[in-house]
This record gives sequence, C-alpha cells and structure tokens, in this order.
Amino acid sequence: MAAPDVAPYDALLLVSFGGPEGPDEVLPFLRTVTAGRDIPDARLEEVGEHYHLFGGRSPINDQCRDLLAAVRDDLAAASVDLPVYWGNRNSAPWLTDAVRQMTADGVRRAACIVTSAYSSYSGCRQYRENLFDAVTASAEAVGTAPRLDRLRHYFDHPGFVQPFVDGTVEALRRLPDGGEGARLVFVTHSIPRSMNAASGRHDDDPAGARYTRQHAHTARLVAAGVAARAGRRHPHDLVFCSRSGPPQVPWLEPDVNVHLEALAAGGATSVAVVPIGFVSDHMEVGYDLDTEARATAEKLGLAFERVPTPGVDPRFVSMVRDLLLERASVERGEDPPRAALGAEGPAWDVCPAGCCANPRGDRPALCGADSPDPLTRLRS
Repeated sequence: MAAPDVAPYDALLLVSFGGPEGPDEVLPFLRTVTAGRDIPDARLEEVGEHYHLFGGRSPINDQCRDLLAAVRDDLAAASVDLPVYWGNRNSAPWLTDAVRQMTADGVRRAACIVTSAYSSYSGCRQYRENLFDAVTASAEAVGTAPRLDRLRHYFDHPGFVQPFVDGTVEALRRLPDGGEGARLVFVTHSIPRSMNAASGRHDDDPAGARYTRQHAHTARLVAAGVAARAGRRHPHDLVFCSRSGPPQVPWLEPDVNVHLEALAAGGATSVAVVPIGFVSDHMEVGYDLDTEARATAEKLGLAFERVPTPGVDPRFVSMVRDLLLERASVERGEDPPRAALGAEGPAWDVCPAGCCANPRGDRPALCGADSPDPLTRLRS
C-alpha cells in the first residue's frame, strides 16, 4: 500500500499557547501573555495563585508532549514520514526557536496545527501574528525560513466532536438516575464582546461573531449526538469561563458559576459540564471548572460531572493527520473530501483579508489572503 502523499509539506508544526512549568515561571509567563495591556503585577499575582494551587505548573505543556508523541506515532503507523515540531506562543519551547530549528533542518514548507478549534483574534489571528514574527526572525537571522500554512479550524470535525459525545454520554451515566433530567452546560473561554463581533468578520461576512456561532454549532452537534446515543434529548446552554481584563470592558456572558446558580434556582438538580472550548484539560479546565465550578455546584446541591476534553483520544489524533492530508491535497490542486458535521461546512483554509482583526491595531499575520511575505519584506 502506497504511503499517503503529504507533498508539498515536509514538516508538521504543533502550535500551542504554552504555560509555566514551575513556580518561578508563573509571573514571567503571565507578563508575556498580557504584554501591552498594562495589567499590574499585583493583579497578575492574584491570577498566578490559580497556578500555585497546582504547584506552579500548568498541565498544558505535558499535554502537548503527549499529543506530540501520539501524532508522531499515528503518522508513523499510517506510513507518513514527516517530522513533527512544537512551538508555543508564551513559553518554552518558543515558536521562534521551533521555526529556527526547522530552518536549520532544511524544512521548506510546513503545515501548522493550532490547539484552538475556533475563529477569534486570540484563538487564530494572534497565532498567525506569532507565526509571522517567528518566520521573520528566522529570515533576519539566516536569510530564509519555511513557508507555513495553518490547517483549518476543526470545531465541526468528527475527530473533535465525537470524543465529546462519548464523554458526555458517560458523564450522564455517572449522574443520579443516569442523568435523565440533567442539563448539558457547554463551556468555553470568555472573550471581549468586541473580539467576538470581529471574529471571522470580513467583506463577505460583515456579521462576524463566528466565535459564538461556531461554539453554538459544536454544542448542537454534541447534544444531537448524545440524544442519538442516549435516546433522549437534554436541554443545553453555552456559557463562559476565565473572564479577565478591566470590569468596564464587556465580555461574553453568562459566567459558568452564575449560570449554575440560575439553573439551581430554576429547579435543576444535575449538570454535565462539557468544555468544548478546549482541546485538553489545561488550567482553565482544572481550575475554572474542576475547582471553582464544581465547588459552586456542591454549594447549590447540583450533581456535577465534567466531561473530558479530546486530549489524545485516537480520533482527535487521527484528525490531525486527516487535516494534514486534506490540505496537502488542496495545495496540489485536488478536490479532497472534507470531514465536517452539520450544515456549517468546513472552515476556510486561508483566512480572508481582515479576518479576526487585532483589537489593538493592525499587525502582519501569516496564513491569510492579505498576508505579506516576510522574505520579500526583508529583501526590500
């Protein structure tokens, strides 16, 4: 059997958020994450206490290591001979270092899988800006850098959705009475309302708001999948966690804790909390949901089960390969099948001009229709 064709790609790059791996890294990490937002250290130290409850260590890097190993094994099992690199935006291993290593290794063109499934500035364009910065740094240092292509958003890919369906069915079974009267509470990271309004907005889609639209779509897909498996429908809601920033700036609501209070006041007795905004069980899941939201539920007398994130579920891991092969086929001028559930259809490969605008001012970003070429800029 012939090996799958990954041309024109000669590498895959895992791009993630990053996190501290010890108490001394917490404050520097938070300064990096919030750079340019004038947040005082006193406030960052308050947020840092969340990390110190877990030994000053975020689980996200370990989860990326596990995903990296699983993707490498999956590619090898499918006879795909492709090196896989890893770079973070906000901590070691730094994205800039990963691109420099790729350059040194002779990589000419790489596909990038980002650990964010949805459209938004913080979940897409900011990563694209960081990719531009990393490629520019390599070009300035040695005169060349690989071309990088971001693989499409996967909020509706079966490899992302189905693990949530199965996890929710199992969570319902653990609830009293098998979760018969339980409510599904889908949770994602809150962002400013203005950022949501700009998410996915471009000339052909001035409405924007794709962040909430895509999450609502994923929630419907999971709820429908659960209903098909369990033989009954559960009411569901989309709520938010991890709000930050000044109180005068409107963010997406309701907060998960406020929502749990409203459910209890309305007579609800049990909830299955489904963290569809996250690909792995990192800090927002471990603290905001497993610690804070669970404590809120216990105080209210709500039975509470939290559904696992995809993590290294084999379907999620093989999704990475599927998206890689799909994009490689597109770049060769072919018309491959695209796995996507529901009526939304698969997301675009190349972000439209102006998509998910930077709220603090325009910065160059890769992987878009309006992306400048760092090598051309350097030579000019």
